[in-house]
Amino acid sequence: MDRTPAAAANADAFLDRALLEEAAKKSGLLWVRADGEEQSRALWHAWYDGAVVVVGDGGEQPLHGLTAGSGALVTVRSKDKGGRLTGWPARVSVLEPGSEAWLGAVEELKGKRLNAPDTDTITDRWARECRVLRLEPVAGLTERPGEMPDASHAAVPMPTPATTRMPIPSGLPKLLFKRRRG
Repeated sequence: MDRTPAAAANADAFLDRALLEEAAKKSGLLWVRADGEEQSRALWHAWYDGAVVVVGDGGEQPLHGLTAGSGALVTVRSKDKGGRLTGWPARVSVLEPGSEAWLGAVEELKGKRLNAPDTDTITDRWARECRVLRLEPVAGLTERPGEMPDASHAAVPMPTPATTRMPIPSGLPKLLFKRRRG
């Protein structure tokens, strides 16, 4: 068995790539921070042809800051615990609608898209209105089990007009707690 430093580095790179790929395939969400952005965004995705692919804009998830040729930092969560599992730098490229790579990526993404309003024509809508991006790993892992940063990475939630805190209707307690008459 070869124990040279070069062989050990190759084995580590192989294991890192296997962890990266398996984590991306299993996780339903990942966090992506585009170069120059302050916050990461949660994105649903698929794994296709050695990279993460995402669809966004045009009525789908926002892809702010992700442009062709730019970089991004991808963080993948653990499927069972939900915490950070691994992270890596990625190069962003835009897949052209109708190209072989775009068609393959869209087929993978269609299977991951939940509750689509137009499942029969979703491919046409994505070609017209959305961008399909490929986030290809470009270097080794920046985070891995046993080598996580000490910082919490907690972030202030993004501003939104949505709210869930409203007063309860005055008649609700009567409906919930009235006794049945026998």
